[in-house]
Amino acid sequence: MNASVAIQVLPEAKDDEELIRVVDEVIAYIKSTGLNCYVGPFETAIEGDYDELMDIVKECQHIAVRAGAPSVAAYIKVSYRPEGEVLTIEKKVTKHHLDD
Repeated sequence: MNASVAIQVLPEAKDDEELIRVVDEVIAYIKSTGLNCYVGPFETAIEGDYDELMDIVKECQHIAVRAGAPSVAAYIKVSYRPEGEVLTIEKKVTKHHLDD
């Protein structure tokens, strides 16, 4: 695993329920990839190969539009280490969720 991304998808929607419905479809797609991911209140983190993650990021926009959003904005953070491993989601957050 040489990369991780965090993606926040913000579809245009007529109300909060519609926004949540579209975002839920994007999250379902991300989960369907089989890659390790972590859904947070503002963004979803995904770990894997850099090129595969970039394809997933691109597809998230298409998923939102196909789900009915007339437009979509996305905020993306990328950690990439071409020769080695990036910090895992578990190493970053597990200590903060021990009581969950």
